Amino acid sequence: MKLFRNLIAVLIVSLLAVSCSAGGDKAEKPAFTKENYPRIDGSTATIPLSEKLASELLSMSAEEAKEFIKHNTTHNAYENLIEDKADVIFVTEPSEDELNMAAARGIELEVIPVVKEAFVFLVNKSNPVDRLSLEEIKDIYQGKITNWKEVGGPDKEIMAYQRPDNSGSQTLMQNQVMKGLTMAEAPTELKLAGMGGLIEAIASYDNSDSAIGYSVYYYANTMYLKDTVKFVKVDGVEPNNETIMKDKYPVTSAYYAVLKKTEPENSNARKLLKWTLSNEGQKLAEAAGYVPVR
Repeated sequence: MKLFRNLIAVLIVSLLAVSCSAGGDKAEKPAFTKENYPRIDGSTATIPLSEKLASELLSMSAEEAKEFIKHNTTHNAYENLIEDKADVIFVTEPSEDELNMAAARGIELEVIPVVKEAFVFLVNKSNPVDRLSLEEIKDIYQGKITNWKEVGGPDKEIMAYQRPDNSGSQTLMQNQVMKGLTMAEAPTELKLAGMGGLIEAIASYDNSDSAIGYSVYYYANTMYLKDTVKFVKVDGVEPNNETIMKDKYPVTSAYYAVLKKTEPENSNARKLLKWTLSNEGQKLAEAAGYVPVR
């Protein structure tokens, strides 16, 4: 696990320079058609990004782009890239299983950040707890803290929701928060397949002040915003566009464009990536509600 985390760190850090140089201040707008547009896949939370790109680069209406773009969720997107069913995917960082799956096929991945993201923790607004330290969160998910009264809340058992292995948010939880610590095994009813289902569970009146869960900021703040759910301040810092952009929030990450390293330099997939990282592409991403990476 330590070797895996080091590999991911080196891979992403080494590509930060690529993300800054791949686009530049200005990039020529690619002349795509539906027929030669790169095969795109990705996570649920990057659907709006892919739709905005298609709308801009193919002169489509929002409705046409919605019909044109299909994402199959994070793990399926990695499978499709590895199996040559996609040219570029917009996703969270690869899990250990996904890197191993690529390695088994002799494939090396390029993982290039295109917009910033944060990993956020959610509770119901009826819960008086509005802040937790990162260490308290780790203890909750290791099963060391099991009652809200231990962190200043009501005398109620903590219902700590998780996501399945290889889902984007579970990979982020394991890599960015737990960092090798073993998570307590969650019962089936607390391990929800969809991000929307997890947020619904936190928002539910039945769970009120007992539940905690996690998601990515963009999805929970833009795509699936619930008025009965609040973001927990982590180490005293509230997640918002400013704290994420300035790296003040403790658990920041990114959405990445992932390609095969063998993808030709002048391919349409790389032209799309270059434009996404240009000033124009980053402004488009920001207009869609994402935090630009450059």
